[in-house]
Amino acid sequence: MRPYTRTFTVLAQDPGARLAGNLVFVPVDVPYEDLGPGPTGYRVRVIDFDASADRLYTSWDDQRQPADTYALPEQSLNATQRRSWEQKLLSDPRFHAQNVYAIVMRTLARFEFALGRRVAWGFEGHQLHVAPHAFLHANAYYSREDKALMFGYFQSARTEETVFTCLAHDIVAHETTHAILDGIREGFTEPSTADQAAFHEGFADVVALLSVFSLPSVVELVLADGATPVQTAAGVRMIAAAAVSEKAILHSMLLGLGKQFGASLDADGGRADCLRRSISIAPNADLLSSPEYQAPHTRGEVFAAAMLRSFVAMWTARIAALGRFQHNQYNLDMVLAAGTSAADSLLTMAIRALDYCPPVDLDFGAYLSALLTADTEALPDDGRYKYRALVRSTFASYGMMPSPLRTDPHTGCWQGFASNAEVVYNRTNSESLLRDKEEVFRFLWENRRLLGIDERAYFRVSSVRIISRVGPDGFFLRETVCEYVQVAQLFGSEAMSKLGVARPAGMPTRQPITAYGGGTLIFDQYGRLKYHVEHRLDDAERQSKRLEYLWRNGLLDAMSGRKLQFGELHELRCGSRQ
Repeated sequence: MRPYTRTFTVLAQDPGARLAGNLVFVPVDVPYEDLGPGPTGYRVRVIDFDASADRLYTSWDDQRQPADTYALPEQSLNATQRRSWEQKLLSDPRFHAQNVYAIVMRTLARFEFALGRRVAWGFEGHQLHVAPHAFLHANAYYSREDKALMFGYFQSARTEETVFTCLAHDIVAHETTHAILDGIREGFTEPSTADQAAFHEGFADVVALLSVFSLPSVVELVLADGATPVQTAAGVRMIAAAAVSEKAILHSMLLGLGKQFGASLDADGGRADCLRRSISIAPNADLLSSPEYQAPHTRGEVFAAAMLRSFVAMWTARIAALGRFQHNQYNLDMVLAAGTSAADSLLTMAIRALDYCPPVDLDFGAYLSALLTADTEALPDDGRYKYRALVRSTFASYGMMPSPLRTDPHTGCWQGFASNAEVVYNRTNSESLLRDKEEVFRFLWENRRLLGIDERAYFRVSSVRIISRVGPDGFFLRETVCEYVQVAQLFGSEAMSKLGVARPAGMPTRQPITAYGGGTLIFDQYGRLKYHVEHRLDDAERQSKRLEYLWRNGLLDAMSGRKLQFGELHELRCGSRQ
């Protein structure tokens, strides 16, 4: 029988992070496929060309190395041998290629598992190009135009060693998340308010950090600080309660990745890495209104802080329920299982929420409502640990509340669609409605007045996706998620007549403006509408905030064909800490 997965060795942290003196290499499983040189698979193609050096590296080739040739040797190694083996991998471009391929595919598989469907990229085509050594520069980014992930390398200002961003697990997972999110919600790269660009950055941080917790061996090494756990006479491995307290976890390496990259940006070794900083941001309901957190990269850290502190609270609540043994210790394996379970639950919640978001002008409140709704659909009972209540409370401590539009005031969830009796269903084919964009558009047109869709603007159905998940009763939960987007092209003089908003001070009457509206339709397996999550084109309050933000930041003149530029955003993110 053919295998379903394949094991590859990857670097779980980065070359700047050592535990008990060793780099952290771990085996990971990815979906099995017959790979070509690169590696090249059906979703990812590694092309190791260095534009700065004009050099094409020898490809990783499955024919020459059909097994994981970079696996840790079975025989024990002394310190000198271990360092020699580590250096061999770090200096081998083919291991770099294997590392990025495995992490990209593993991240993609995690999204597809949570969403219950295949995920397309945000560009025409099926293969994402990955360049492990794209250029000599301290940057890494996703480019829709190039259909690629670009990883740079640079010389450390502190040690003069070469730093390869493709060897940092969190950086690879972060950039992969940008590419995946672009495929799931293409409208999130449009110029909008600070929240939307910040969400792209913050969400990618969260996925990168939580993905580490599915590697129990890494978590164990960090919690034990590389030491061998103490065992009882019965063989139960123990860990001191102080090592797994909330304070200890908040300050551990687990929530402070990108150590080498951050420390290498300045000669003093200061950590410029933003992932570590996000968890250090103390709860404060006024942060998002302060000038310091208006830029997308810093604002995204507030979102990441809320998500990560929610995770820490989930994990420590589970640990507290385990019960302590003598000498104030916990069962280590149970602690690891609790952390993995908490991280997996929150990551699944976070990813599934994407299907319940409005397709345009996303803000943190709308995402929070989507997260609460998606999880309620899958698990109506909030369970023993009350995850949804905990997440909502943590977000509130950072000033992020559920959307005020069409949500339940008690739960923060989207209100279900309550007008099915008035919907015109008999003019569309129920089977085609769950898979065909043209049929969905017909449905929208026939029900445009009931759904509040502005007839004055051009609109299109951008996606129709069928999802399948296991519901709370053990049966498969089938839904269809459809997005439609409205686009209005106008001038500054028309802002009041078309959008109901006054143009910002100083804006000329001939200033071109592009305004967006749209909604997400959630159909059940019978073709009945369950939710209509919308950001209406005629929402004057939202349009006014968006227009003011774009005008104030000089983004309106660059809007034609302008998408969120991750390379530029990451340049700002690194440069602001130097």
